[in-house]
Amino acid sequence: MNLDKEYGPLINGVFELNNTDLHPMISPSTGEKLADLHYCNEQDVERAVLAAEAAFPAWKAQGQQARAQLVLKLADLLENDSERMAQMDALDVGRCISEVRRDYHTAVRHYRYFASVIMGHEDTGRSIADGYSLAKREPLGVCGQIIPWNAPAIMAAFKLAPALVTGNTLVLKVDENASLSTLELGKHISNVFPAGVVNIITGLGNVVGSALTGNKKVRKLSFTGSTAVGRMVAKAAAERLVPVTLELGGKSPNIVFPDISDIDAVVDNVSFAALHNNGQSCLAGTRLFVHADIYESFSAKLVESFKRVRIGSPLDEHSTVSCLVSEKQGKRVLSYIQTGIDEGAALLVGGNRRAISGCDNGYFIEPTIFAAENHMQICQEEIFGPVLTLIKWSDYDEMIKQANDTEYGLASGIYTSSLKNAMETADKLEAGSVWINRYSNITEGTAFGGYKNSGMGREFCKETLNAYTQIKTITLQATPPEAWFAVR
Repeated sequence: MNLDKEYGPLINGVFELNNTDLHPMISPSTGEKLADLHYCNEQDVERAVLAAEAAFPAWKAQGQQARAQLVLKLADLLENDSERMAQMDALDVGRCISEVRRDYHTAVRHYRYFASVIMGHEDTGRSIADGYSLAKREPLGVCGQIIPWNAPAIMAAFKLAPALVTGNTLVLKVDENASLSTLELGKHISNVFPAGVVNIITGLGNVVGSALTGNKKVRKLSFTGSTAVGRMVAKAAAERLVPVTLELGGKSPNIVFPDISDIDAVVDNVSFAALHNNGQSCLAGTRLFVHADIYESFSAKLVESFKRVRIGSPLDEHSTVSCLVSEKQGKRVLSYIQTGIDEGAALLVGGNRRAISGCDNGYFIEPTIFAAENHMQICQEEIFGPVLTLIKWSDYDEMIKQANDTEYGLASGIYTSSLKNAMETADKLEAGSVWINRYSNITEGTAFGGYKNSGMGREFCKETLNAYTQIKTITLQATPPEAWFAVR
């Protein structure tokens, strides 16, 4: 894997390395410096927006098919480079290499999906008296997009693909904790797209992110991250009356009925739901509701499942949990574990930082289970680490009430052999996604987004195209009407 010594923003087709605000990019597992990163300032953001604005007319004029072909070309380049970039993310973010590879497969499929589905995004029209009325979808213009650090490949694809195929230009802000792979993606972008169509900016959210969301030339905002920052982005959008897509936090319920047919398979899937991406996922199934009739046997098997999880280096092919993204995040998760103990939750397994040979810098947190009550802080707040709360239920209505008793509504899971249980419960859960018998069952074309404080708008589906377009109604009449208004 070859890395440049320095990385900088991509503005108007050029990678800029002249900014003196240099910051080291540190591998969270080893403490090794991977590269230096040039941070943008407010003036850089303005130049990126101006570049996107200048590129917009020609990009819009290319038409759907031409734009889709370029997005397909980007997908091919990404696919061919995916192993190198997956290794880069493993080092830069601290995630398991086997897991990050799947991210790149998903990202490639995402680009190809939108390059395909845009061809069916047709204008509509109807006949009127002596004429015709056409509803034409047009791109919005310059889009400001902000992505988090936890899954760079997927997050970039979620933002770039629908915006590009619909004819928008964009400024994409990468997270300061995970910038490298997206800037490497920028090399492929600069070889495929005209200068200024895609601009990638770097730096801190309170400087660069604020400048981007507040820029008057930006006609659409899209943000993935915390609910607290999402509110700031929504406020900036409201002040300028521009559309916004928000994919925010979660505290997702995962519900196990007593009629499950394969307890071992369900135990394995709920373990995955809580621990994938080291628990650093907005959609993680972190509140597990298990029926009282099977609670003892299920919880015993679950504890053993967590004990068997392989904790190791991000580059270890056999690791299933690795290190958290930073010391700050590691200390935050350990603080929540202590909070759970202080609240009186029963620590069933885990709870400690694990030492991994050759990765002395990393915060490797043992997969952790608390037997808890839903009102506890560890059940209500997003921890963003490998921590699962286990809640016993017996009364169905009370369980539904508790499952919905959270400010979030991003995702949920149900395990049952009963179609009746599955469908009735799915209808009652306040969540944008309900996965039955397989958690995180996301495929191309399935809408993804949240209820309540988990956001607004939907990604990964045809509906997303509407979020990046606006309707212009054109009404045509063959001749002017017979004079009547000022006739005496």
